[in-house]
Amino acid sequence: MGNITEKPELNEKKGKIGNLDSPKNPFDYMKREYGTVPLDTKRAPFQWASEVAYKNVHRIVSRGYDTTEVMEEGYGVVDMLFIDYQARIPAIEEEQMLNYVMIMALEDGLSGPAVMSRIVAQSKTFLTQACGASILAFGHAYGAYSAFGNRLENYLKLVAEQGLSLTEAADRLVRENMQDEALGVSNLMLKDPAAARMLARAEKLGVAGKYIEFTREIVKAAQAISDEPVDLDLLGATGAVMLDLGFSPEATWAILAVTRSFAVGAHYIEEVERDEHRRTGQTLTPKEFYDGPEDRPVPSMKDRSQVARSGICHSVDEWARAREERKKLVGSGHSIVEEIEDPSKKSGIKTVGKL
Repeated sequence: MGNITEKPELNEKKGKIGNLDSPKNPFDYMKREYGTVPLDTKRAPFQWASEVAYKNVHRIVSRGYDTTEVMEEGYGVVDMLFIDYQARIPAIEEEQMLNYVMIMALEDGLSGPAVMSRIVAQSKTFLTQACGASILAFGHAYGAYSAFGNRLENYLKLVAEQGLSLTEAADRLVRENMQDEALGVSNLMLKDPAAARMLARAEKLGVAGKYIEFTREIVKAAQAISDEPVDLDLLGATGAVMLDLGFSPEATWAILAVTRSFAVGAHYIEEVERDEHRRTGQTLTPKEFYDGPEDRPVPSMKDRSQVARSGICHSVDEWARAREERKKLVGSGHSIVEEIEDPSKKSGIKTVGKL
């Protein structure tokens, strides 16, 4: 039970402490209670409620399936992903397709996330931190499965609600999003058949559905209006296949981001085993690679007024000129065009904090 008591003698002894008596504070600090707050009996005690899984000392049960029994029967990690995210055991063709997708996503090459893992490894840290850094590289320009999938969902609603054909919906999608990095159509794979092979594999296994069909229409629409050659890229192929397998855009992002961490873990281990830890400045920023201002003496404080310049502008024209000069200063941020739109909307989710 709670035990709230007033301690005026303690408050009086404290007197004035810093800004605690400021009228800007939302409460009178010196009159705060001492003790604990009693439980609110009108609400249930806090607890986790989950329909995903439960565990005790004897077993872990996911969506009703005892995971030990799942393994003993011969099911694997891919099967468990269907159980966790969709509460079902997949058909063998679906299991084979997700295996295909995950191996493609694992990609051991020196991609951006792999390089990040190696850089973190050089700083004498833990493998889990390096894998975490690589997953953070899954932004909207690199692995935007959430943005891609939610866009397809939104435009397919137009087919049902407005009676558009897939071709009409695809045409509208492309015209409204042609420059988006998560379109799924780009010039990235004009000479690489990996994306086309993935869709062909899905069709061969019989798991291709409306999302792959719609994605093919999107490719045609993009090719019709693009000024340069474009084709399906791996983001588009992977996103469409995962949706046809029944995974949500968010589940797709989670599964493939973690899949990539398997590969970057190997890069971390190799980096640690092949090279010594290094002081980053010695290898990344030697003076030979520096092209900023020449070395110059730091002025004494008494000479400060002779070299200091105010950044305040007194007219619009003066501000515009200063802005152009500041754009020339690489690393200042003045050349970056800020996004006015809420960046959370890039995921395709219309509300923040809840799917």
